[in-house]
Amino acid sequence: MDTMYWKDDSLYLLDQTRLPVEVTYVKLETYDQVAEAIKTMKVRGAPAIGAAAAYGMALGALKYTGSEKDIEQYLRNVYETLKATRPTAVNLFWALDRMWKRLQKVENKAKDIIFNALIDEANAIFQEDIELNKKIGKYGLDVVPDNATILTHCNAGALATAGYGTALGVVRAAYEAGKLKMVYADETRPLLQGARLTAFELMEDGIDVTLICDNMAGYVMSLGLVDLIVVGADRVTANGDVANKIGTYSLAILAKEHGIPFYVAAPYSTIDLNLKSGKDIPIEERNPDEVRKIGKQLIAPERVKVFNPAFDVTPARYITGIITDKGIVRPPYKENIQKLFGGK
Repeated sequence: MDTMYWKDDSLYLLDQTRLPVEVTYVKLETYDQVAEAIKTMKVRGAPAIGAAAAYGMALGALKYTGSEKDIEQYLRNVYETLKATRPTAVNLFWALDRMWKRLQKVENKAKDIIFNALIDEANAIFQEDIELNKKIGKYGLDVVPDNATILTHCNAGALATAGYGTALGVVRAAYEAGKLKMVYADETRPLLQGARLTAFELMEDGIDVTLICDNMAGYVMSLGLVDLIVVGADRVTANGDVANKIGTYSLAILAKEHGIPFYVAAPYSTIDLNLKSGKDIPIEERNPDEVRKIGKQLIAPERVKVFNPAFDVTPARYITGIITDKGIVRPPYKENIQKLFGGK
């Protein structure tokens, strides 16, 4: 199934808040609706957020009704609105900056020319992401042993991207090559992306998946049931530190203790050379009710204080390699990331 698609001058998003119970697409006709969908996680996953925001920019141009001399200022507001939706995933800013650069090439043009340029760029971002993910899967195949059991966290699959997936792109490539035995999927509290999305996505593809609670991962490793761990990323800094869904850092430490390779899968758009280390990454904190409740069901005292960071940072020293669309980056990360992505 498609994460998103463009049809009849509207963006259709698979509403991931309703999975796995209901497969429903929401029709978005304005950039404000796209911004709200990103905030409320109807669309989530760093590459998917970036692609959705790109289409949001195109919708901004399409729906503009003012004078042509004011359209750039209007689109600057569209850009800033979309940029403010979520702070951690760098793909959002990368996609919007790419859209803005395309706009600059057609400034002082008619509205329809601007829209056509922006929708072409949004489509290019979308299609490019799918191809990048397939390259990640191809490179990642080299680190997957025969008859492998892979542990993953959150959802870094087709649902988190334009298609195929980053971490699950590696899983899919291994499955297609006959190298995969099964997958363990962490449930990923508090929003259960592993339980709701990864388990659903892999089952839809006929891939053998076993769901575990987050706090079972260490025990599963201790039993010798995991050959390698592959996760996605929302931002990779210049020194190889990685921001990903909360709980990733704990997995990396457990992997180190048990001698299990720990890989991060991410396209070049997730590499942020402007940040020196993970200490510089802004970490989003979300609504406390995401922890107090599952869905609408209260599972904790209604007024209990909650700390709810959506992401954590895994230091580079715990990471075996970063699987990208340009190859696998290994330590020393600062030097090798610069070599591979310094001119990106």
